[in-house]
Amino acid sequence: MFIDYAKIYVRAGKGGNGAVAFRREKYVPKGGPAGGDGGDGGNVIFIADKNISTLLDVRYKRKYIAKNGEPGGTSLKDGKKGEDIYIKVPVGTVIKDADTEKILCDLDVDGKTFIAARGGKGGRGNSKFATPTNQAPRYAEPGEEGEEKNLILELKLIADVGLVGFPNVGKSTLISAISEAKPKIADYPFTTLEPNLGIVRYKDYNSFIVADIPGIIEGAHKGKGLGLKFLRHIERTKILLIMIDITSEDYKKDYSILSNELEQYSKILSKKKRVIGFSKADLVDESVIKKLKKEKFLDNLPIVIFSAVSGYGIQELLDVLWKQLQD
Repeated sequence: MFIDYAKIYVRAGKGGNGAVAFRREKYVPKGGPAGGDGGDGGNVIFIADKNISTLLDVRYKRKYIAKNGEPGGTSLKDGKKGEDIYIKVPVGTVIKDADTEKILCDLDVDGKTFIAARGGKGGRGNSKFATPTNQAPRYAEPGEEGEEKNLILELKLIADVGLVGFPNVGKSTLISAISEAKPKIADYPFTTLEPNLGIVRYKDYNSFIVADIPGIIEGAHKGKGLGLKFLRHIERTKILLIMIDITSEDYKKDYSILSNELEQYSKILSKKKRVIGFSKADLVDESVIKKLKKEKFLDNLPIVIFSAVSGYGIQELLDVLWKQLQD
């Protein structure tokens, strides 16, 4: 099951209390203060792990509470620090404050860590409060409370090329043709119900990653269809391949709708470099393809006509995508 959203509660450990104690050694009837400091509370730490691909684990465990620090002891012994909690999440996870929706961290690199909630500082023992005028203080500091937060975790896939198009335009067929990814393919809308990633081998030693998301319909940025749920996954891509069915009665209108949905959803997406790909070229005559190649339209963007079924134009498409990625 692909889970790309979770809301959880985290609380760091409380710092241990400082101790009030005095030396009790033989022949030292009035020993000085000897209370140790309390240990710091444990932290709640996120770590990006490339071996994890979903937020499934944190989706079903909603609370993470770190250990408290131990109180200070006698003979100047400090309390033990509370144990930290490490939460592993997929690379590409964005952590937000659930109350303000402010982005706290973007775990976009394997091994990157983020302390989401810091443990409270341990209280100082009475030995720390001794002065020339107060040589036997009988008080110590209490430990501080640890931080607590409600967090939103959002997974945004990291890919080079994002496939964008209406349902049934052939995105899944294309990614299965150019990579080892094997998404479900069928002749009805919304066959793709979750994002797919495919690694495309280009020529001898090069490669790039393509992300296929469920089809976009008009109003997707408002939550219609599956668009709102998955548009976040192409925010990280370097370029967008806008796919249009070559048999469409009005491809300019199709492009306009898709472009508007991207811009309404995110300013980031509106500025992405784009390539126009006309799919299903095997369904039209050569005359249609020749006419289409001569036209200047769609913001003068690079245009490639291809068929993932027959293989027509696939190498040209890969060449164009690779060139755009290098530029």
